[in-house]
Amino acid sequence: MSSADYLNTFTENASRLGMRIQETISEHTREINLARSSSSYLDTDDKGKNIRKQLDSSSDREKLDAMKRLIALISKGRNVSEYFAQVVKNVASQNLEIRKLVYIYVLRYAEQEPDLALLSINTFQKDLNDSNPFIRAMALRVLSGIRVPMVGNIVVMAIKKAAADFSPYVRKVAALAIPKCYQLDDSHLPSLIQIIINMLNDTSPLSIGSVAVAFEAVCPTRLDLIHQRYRRLCKLLVEVDEWGQIDLLNLLLRYSRTMLPRPIVKSDGEEVDKDVELLLSSAEPLLQSRNPAVVLAVTRIFWYAGPPSVHGKVVRPLLRLLQMSKEVERVTLSYIGVLARAEAFLFSPHYVRFFLFSDDSRQVKAEKIKLLVHLINYENHQAIFRELIEYTDDSDDEVVSNCIKAIGKCAELVPESMQQCLAALTAMIKNNYDVVVSNAVLVLEHLVQSQLSQTPSLKVAGPSQSSLSIIANLARKIDDIHHPQARACVIWLVGQYSADDEVTPGPAGIAEWAPDVLRRTAKGFSQEAVAVKLQIITLAAKLLGLLNRYIFSLARYDLNYDVRDRARMLSSLLIGVAPSFLAPDDETTPAEERGGVVLRNEQVKLVLFNGKATVAESDHSEQTNSAIGSLSIITGKSALDDTILPDWLEKGVESSLRDSPDDAPAPPVPLSLSSAPVKSMTGVAGPVVLTPNAGSTDTSSINQRKWANNLDEFFNEDDEEEESEEERKKRRRRDEDEAGAEHEEQDDGEQR
Repeated sequence: MSSADYLNTFTENASRLGMRIQETISEHTREINLARSSSSYLDTDDKGKNIRKQLDSSSDREKLDAMKRLIALISKGRNVSEYFAQVVKNVASQNLEIRKLVYIYVLRYAEQEPDLALLSINTFQKDLNDSNPFIRAMALRVLSGIRVPMVGNIVVMAIKKAAADFSPYVRKVAALAIPKCYQLDDSHLPSLIQIIINMLNDTSPLSIGSVAVAFEAVCPTRLDLIHQRYRRLCKLLVEVDEWGQIDLLNLLLRYSRTMLPRPIVKSDGEEVDKDVELLLSSAEPLLQSRNPAVVLAVTRIFWYAGPPSVHGKVVRPLLRLLQMSKEVERVTLSYIGVLARAEAFLFSPHYVRFFLFSDDSRQVKAEKIKLLVHLINYENHQAIFRELIEYTDDSDDEVVSNCIKAIGKCAELVPESMQQCLAALTAMIKNNYDVVVSNAVLVLEHLVQSQLSQTPSLKVAGPSQSSLSIIANLARKIDDIHHPQARACVIWLVGQYSADDEVTPGPAGIAEWAPDVLRRTAKGFSQEAVAVKLQIITLAAKLLGLLNRYIFSLARYDLNYDVRDRARMLSSLLIGVAPSFLAPDDETTPAEERGGVVLRNEQVKLVLFNGKATVAESDHSEQTNSAIGSLSIITGKSALDDTILPDWLEKGVESSLRDSPDDAPAPPVPLSLSSAPVKSMTGVAGPVVLTPNAGSTDTSSINQRKWANNLDEFFNEDDEEEESEEERKKRRRRDEDEAGAEHEEQDDGEQR
């Protein structure tokens, strides 16, 4: 390419770029002007503005300006009901913009001014016959939104009329008006159910989703009304609007769980009812929807209505939703968490998609950490374990705590990683970050207890020695551990496994340095937290050392009643074992006055060492009964909502109940090309008309008449009927040949 060509190309691109920039600047200027004009209504006050005069004016522009000011004041929370009488006068305005704003105003203040609102009902009823379907829909929306019980009959009649409207948009508004009418007066239930029955036969995809909303709000238990319409509703799923698809999917899922037989998994395959397969095949294309709520609704269909073989189809659509927005990611992770708890193998190959990012919210990080724990296995445990250790440096204390607990959970799920987890947690004890140290101690306590609680036949020297070293390291760092629950756990471990006998099996060697731990903690007994004090008293009772009497004396006069009660209970427990360690006040009391049962040495050990299993609360419990689609999986709290699905029937209802005339296949009619296509005035060939084949056995007068292609043939139709049979056949063959030739010429032209 020459330099001149390069210059021309550059000049052309530069001019295009300049035009594009100019268009962008103009568009932004127009938006700024619109914003300024709109904000002027919000910034102005009604003082000094003669709104009443504008509303009574004959100029539509002044009326529109007054209505905009009123709606702006309503949006600011101002009460402008004083203008209701003037506004109602404009309810029949010919200006569509004015009428829409009037409708909004009337809806807002109809309950406060019921008498004046009733004056405008005649206008709304008249608008139901307007030629504009948008006007008819708005009139019905306002009429059903007036919360005045005395208009219930009028609203029912309006809904019944709009439900049979030829416009699908008006029928959609009629369906949405049914729940409002039912909430206003439930005595109209039979009439509303009959309207819903008629609207369930609607074939328009625009309105059928709203009919599902009305069905769920008015008669959710009347699933028998869906029988003959079930298959047609399944086939309409793809054509329904997005939000209508969600309601229709939920309705069909509830119907299938109530009326259809459960899919059966056999050794040689799966047995799935044909109507369940129809629902799954109809809903599968919606997994590619741009609306995340639709994808999640289809996920419920496949999870709760499909056999296990189709569960994998929802994996990639759910992973796609993780990239849409932070809000969608939060909800999708909750859905995936429920699925992963049941079938972790579906998402295990995609564990990398759940690694944490620095800009993730706290809730998203928590969900991802739970997911990584559910997806860990022998193949990926090294990568997940490294990620969890990396996340312990996060700035959020809650995330750090969740990660350390997840490390301990990984050690339980994958025994091969136990030593690696113990080493990592032991190293965290040396950390200067108090949250890291405290949570590491809690997890180590849990792991040590789980190791030492194994049956003696499963024990080996390795775990016992490892547990001894862990407890020793924790005891050595007792002065550096400041978290109350972590200190309590360390003291509990030292006391629980300080005896190595048949009553308390544990690693040998702890009893040698356990009294030193009691001495170090007894120094600051009065400054310790209540949980730590309780464990110090218990440790003193287990060791039966010389510090026993000193600690019991401190505890006897402690400010906390739990500490005083624990000391009194343990001192009474040890009467038969070591009476010399009693508190001074107890020594002066005769034994017969103290009363109670004196336990033997073995009984005391059984009570002290085989009591409560641990002082740490388990944080690994999760809600396993939460259903996807329910609010509880998002909030983390149990909620009684309507998303709980019924259980399957054993055999389902009779399949013939779902048969309808629409399911019957139409009889095949052989078709052939008609005579030469219609020539328009410009000489371009018109569309080809398909006519019944001449070989058809139908001898009715309608099939004997030849479809006319133009006006001349229509007028000459009577003359053609007088032609002989042979002449008609010859002319028909000639016309078919000519039509075929013209189609070949058109195809050649398109290819060229």
